[in-house]
Amino acid sequence: MEIIVALGIAVLAGSGVWLILRPRTFQVIVGMSLLSYAVNLFIFVMGWVRGGAAPFVKIGQAADPAKFADPLPQALVLTAIVIAFATTALLLVVLLAARGLTGTDHVDGREPEE
Repeated sequence: MEIIVALGIAVLAGSGVWLILRPRTFQVIVGMSLLSYAVNLFIFVMGWVRGGAAPFVKIGQAADPAKFADPLPQALVLTAIVIAFATTALLLVVLLAARGLTGTDHVDGREPEE
């Protein structure tokens, strides 16, 4: 299971970096979103406990904190998702305004040659 999660993070991060290096603004925004998803998944997995149980303790038994998932990475990822969503919305509004003013979303302001 760990190799699948690691490959998923690698694919998201690689695709995000590749899209960030593209000349179109929309592709850069999508690349930044993919890269933030990769970082969020990485942080979330850091709090993962193999064989982790739900945080329920039976009455009269002592709780073993090593068996439960760490809630801090979950809280950090939730905050990061909200911030990334707001940032992406802002960037898309700026993209639409810039496209309306210049007529293109190419980084240097001119259409690429086909």
